[in-house]
Amino acid sequence: MEVSNGIDNLVAARDILKSSIQKSRNIGISVVESGLRLTAARHNLASLQPDIKDMASKFAVHEIRDHVDRAIGPASSVLKALDLVYELQDSLSTHPPPLNLFIYLADIKRLLQALKLLSETCRLVITWLEDVVRILKNNAADHHLARVLKVVQLLVELQSFSNQGDGGVLYCAFNNLESEYKRRIETSCSSIQELQGIAEVMAANNRLAKCVHVHAESRIAKARATLQSLNLDYLDIRLSEIDSVQSVEVYINEWDKQMEFAVRNVLLKEYRLCSEVFQEFGSHVWMHCFAKIATECGFLDIFDFGTSVCKCKKEAIKLLSLLKVFSTLDRLRLEFNEMFDGEFCVKIQNRTRGLVKKVVDGACEIFCQLSAQVELQRASSPPSDGNVPRLVYFVTEYCNQLLEDENRSILSGALEIYQVWNQVKFEDGLLSNEIHSIMKAVEINLETWAQSYYDDNDDTALSYLFMMNNHWYLCNSTRGTKLGDLMGNSWLWAYAESTEYYQGLYMRESWEKLLVYLREEGLILFPGGRAIDRNLVKKRIAGFCEAFDEMCKKQSKWTLYDKALKWKTCQLIIEAVVLPYNSYLQRFMPESDMGNQYHVKYTGEKLEKLIGSLFQLKIAKYDSSSKFTDMIDIKNAAAA
Repeated sequence: MEVSNGIDNLVAARDILKSSIQKSRNIGISVVESGLRLTAARHNLASLQPDIKDMASKFAVHEIRDHVDRAIGPASSVLKALDLVYELQDSLSTHPPPLNLFIYLADIKRLLQALKLLSETCRLVITWLEDVVRILKNNAADHHLARVLKVVQLLVELQSFSNQGDGGVLYCAFNNLESEYKRRIETSCSSIQELQGIAEVMAANNRLAKCVHVHAESRIAKARATLQSLNLDYLDIRLSEIDSVQSVEVYINEWDKQMEFAVRNVLLKEYRLCSEVFQEFGSHVWMHCFAKIATECGFLDIFDFGTSVCKCKKEAIKLLSLLKVFSTLDRLRLEFNEMFDGEFCVKIQNRTRGLVKKVVDGACEIFCQLSAQVELQRASSPPSDGNVPRLVYFVTEYCNQLLEDENRSILSGALEIYQVWNQVKFEDGLLSNEIHSIMKAVEINLETWAQSYYDDNDDTALSYLFMMNNHWYLCNSTRGTKLGDLMGNSWLWAYAESTEYYQGLYMRESWEKLLVYLREEGLILFPGGRAIDRNLVKKRIAGFCEAFDEMCKKQSKWTLYDKALKWKTCQLIIEAVVLPYNSYLQRFMPESDMGNQYHVKYTGEKLEKLIGSLFQLKIAKYDSSSKFTDMIDIKNAAAA
């Protein structure tokens, strides 16, 4: 019964062996040098056939002869498989990967298959010889038993060798592949197919994690070098709540460009490379690889500058900076959604959400307080020269910037997001309504400041000149701008008309008062006669000139907004004062006295020159070098 079971096992094993031998014929050639153990094993196995044949001729037991006959074929297959392993090792040794990568990869695959076949064949032969050993033990054939046991031991060792690898050749081959992958991924000289081929072979030998690590570290170094080549010194600036955004305002546009470059020219490239190379291993593999690259290449250092801007103190100009940061994030939103999706990019996702929230909350908070902050400046003093306050310059330019197409769109989007997040409902047209509120606050401020000239100095003329100045500025500086379009033509016309109105009041309260010295009453000595009181004429002309000097002295410190307003005002003064003065001289002053400075201090021409020297323009008004910081600073600077 025992012998019968052994025969059945051999018959079944024979069929398996035939299939295994067929597999060995399909395996190609190549690999590295074989060690001494392989050579010894090969020679020992080579002696297997004569030993088994000798055993068959000497044994008289028919059952043992059959077992030995069936073991000869598989033993021969073991030798052939071992020869193939040896040849492939030699091929791997003589063909390093840089010469022909695909041949090298094919040889590694073939060597793995050959080792597998060798292991399976050894297992079959061992199985059959174990039956022989059992029979020999039952027949007390000690001499032959020792030889068979030796052969079995050799086969066991050979099977263990094939299961564990090939004694170092494969280990060296995989190390070579790692080095080659690193070289190719660093120099970008390889095709996607070549990188995929290396990754596939590495993965087949449980080395995918190592391949991914090599890929990530190499690309991190390359991406970091690319980003560091940019001018990133400003990233070392540390900002806090006491710092003005003006200290880094010049770098925000630079940051915008560098963010776009980092995302679209560096990270997106790395994202697609990871996806293409490791795609067949699943998104969890290549997304993990990309996430490591994105978080360690220095991109987050650039990204965090946006967060630093949010830390700056709350001020009006900070709103424009926050809108720029929001614009940058919004422009890159599609790339962010594509690249940073999934569990491996949670760190970047959280930072992005946090930055967006800080930008939206900060921008909306500043915007909704603008009109109230402008109102707070009402208690400050107006400019002593009647000029346009810096606050008015700032607000008009600031509102125009907010109404620029990009800023308006970004601010509207931020306001919508704020409503959703905080479950609040703003009224329709919030942006335009707030701008109207701001300009209304400016108008009331002007009226309050104009009144302060009268209340503090009883100077109604300066009060009217101040209103004339500012209404002229609001009308002419906003016409044709976004702010002017928003406020409407009726608003512009109203300021144009009010400019003329206050101009008339200014003339009435100042220069036209000089005409009292040019009155004709009392100059005729006798009713109906032609005789003129020359002394009274000279007295009145002297009084006029003295009053004119006082008026010029007082108004020489006053300022008009621009050349056009100055020219127009001077013309009004000449028409109101100089022309009547010339007429008065011609009618009541003898020609002999006209050139006598003792009798007539000023000619009409001299008066025109003096009037033209008034209201000198100030070059410095409001420019980028004198921007306001927070609204409290605006209050302090309103009178400047």
